[in-house]
Amino acid sequence: MRQIILDTETTGLRVEDGNRILEIAAVEMVNRKLSKPDRHLHRFINPERDSEEGALNVHGLSTEFLADKPKFAEIVDDFLDFVRDAELIIHNAPFDVGFLNMELERLGRGKITDYVSGIIDTLKDAKEMFPGKRNSLDALCDRFDVDRSARTLHGALIDCELLAEVYLCMTRGQDSLLIDLAPAENEANEQQLNLSQTTQRGPLRVQRASAEELSEHDSYLDTLDKTVKGSCLWRTLEPKQDAAA
Repeated sequence: MRQIILDTETTGLRVEDGNRILEIAAVEMVNRKLSKPDRHLHRFINPERDSEEGALNVHGLSTEFLADKPKFAEIVDDFLDFVRDAELIIHNAPFDVGFLNMELERLGRGKITDYVSGIIDTLKDAKEMFPGKRNSLDALCDRFDVDRSARTLHGALIDCELLAEVYLCMTRGQDSLLIDLAPAENEANEQQLNLSQTTQRGPLRVQRASAEELSEHDSYLDTLDKTVKGSCLWRTLEPKQDAAA
């Protein structure tokens, strides 16, 4: 699966006020592994207007710095070719999508959803996972112990890199154990399951975990404890299991 973590910086918060995109970054991830930097896209853009004071304080990209950068029309083909058919991962997707759609429609190029396979909004997902808590990118980095010390100002590329780590933490463990099996293997497993349900079996043989396996299991639980900032569910079940044994 090809996914693109995407972020933009803009001249202001409201697209309705004529604000424009001045920086765009897209970081490629294939099968949950980040690609090498040469497979990332990062462009500064001349927005053809000044930034609002509040936005300038956030991203620090002055009109003078952006004056000799290409306009959106000059980078649009590179951008669309890079994201084409991928799934976008965006924190607060309606904001970035609104600006992307505005820029594309100005050029008669439709909407961003015409080019990608789907869009994941990590802010929406975070609010469902952590209701009532702060779910900004900074807050999520702190929650998942993602190092953001290099982030002094908002920048599209560093925000993409941070969001990639946050997204992997948020979705850890969601993959099915059989997700990579070929259809024939899945069918064979189902047939074996049906056979086991209709065939008389002897006593089950219990194979105890080795000391090395138990050590690896404890290390994994330590990682889960760190993620949830407490004890994971398995830890709470362990005493009951010991008692039953």
